[in-house]
Amino acid sequence: MRIGVNALYLIPGGVGGTETYLRALLSALAQIDAVNEYFVFTNRETDTALVPKQANFHHQPQGVRAVNRVARLLWEQTMLPLAARKLRLDVWFNPGFTSPIFSGTPQVTVFHDLQHKRHPEYFRWFDLPGWNFFLYWSARRARTVLADSNATAADLDRFYGLRGPKVRIVPLGVGAEFFALASHRKNPERFVLAVSTLHPHKNLDGLMRAFAIFRKTHPDYRLVVCGLHGFFTEQLRGLRDQLGLTGSVEFPGWIPKAELHQLYAHAMAFVYPSRFEGFGLPVLEALAAGVPSACSRVEPLDSIAGHAALKFDPDRPAEIAECMERLVTDSTLRERLAAAGPARAAQFTWRATAEATLAALTQAGE
Repeated sequence: MRIGVNALYLIPGGVGGTETYLRALLSALAQIDAVNEYFVFTNRETDTALVPKQANFHHQPQGVRAVNRVARLLWEQTMLPLAARKLRLDVWFNPGFTSPIFSGTPQVTVFHDLQHKRHPEYFRWFDLPGWNFFLYWSARRARTVLADSNATAADLDRFYGLRGPKVRIVPLGVGAEFFALASHRKNPERFVLAVSTLHPHKNLDGLMRAFAIFRKTHPDYRLVVCGLHGFFTEQLRGLRDQLGLTGSVEFPGWIPKAELHQLYAHAMAFVYPSRFEGFGLPVLEALAAGVPSACSRVEPLDSIAGHAALKFDPDRPAEIAECMERLVTDSTLRERLAAAGPARAAQFTWRATAEATLAALTQAGE
């Protein structure tokens, strides 16, 4: 097959977990498939390292910048259908929600979540119409829609009426490098780690209120919230000052992989307080790294973590603070979670994600 990969959405360091997903998936596809031809369409911001250095992967750089969303969507709708005909593509793979909806080529499109439907209040008013229009038609035009979790599949049914063989659940994976970190966790430092984009639905304001409670008895601890500076950044900085946490809460932003790995290797505990997720990749990474963890009791986080993490109601800061207390003081619990985390995370691999994705592409392109 000749497979087109629509990576126009990717802004390095600017789209959160969907960047991690695409880079890991393409690498895994290269490991399992040396037969099919992949044509990876990138924007002007994306580095060439995205495309595997393998003979059947072909880089197709495009003259558009993804930071200009209008220009990117226009290019996607006009230039990609032309490219599909020129290259005689058998199928389009759209890993970032939107697709060239006017292309006659069969399509497989990934929906990581339906946040724009579940929580439209978290979107800027001028962004929401575009999300509603392009995601609706991308879902309709796709021959197959891939959902990261059962929760996202349920939302596809609820909001778009998509069910049955058109929707496939393809969980994400976690890289081998995170499992290797577990062996380096000999002397964790006194900080609690959260890896999350700074958006409203991530509930980082609730996490800071919980940390303020926790810090009353643990004044020597820091909270490090590592991730893309999103729409809620200034509000979080203001709350940090209001709570008197200016010197103890850090927002380092999107950082290189090596630095992120060091944070996982040295954190005393990991907490993920999100109210809504399509998957929750950082939870899986923390479990693989053997970091004693706690997360919100919401789907799909609850199912992904299983018994390998503590759970809390994300709307109760006192409950989050109690989990932090247990994670840093209960040595028996820490030992149990450090062992249970990697065992649970081992059930999610990028190879399995790649195999399921390739199966969907193969069927759609037949």
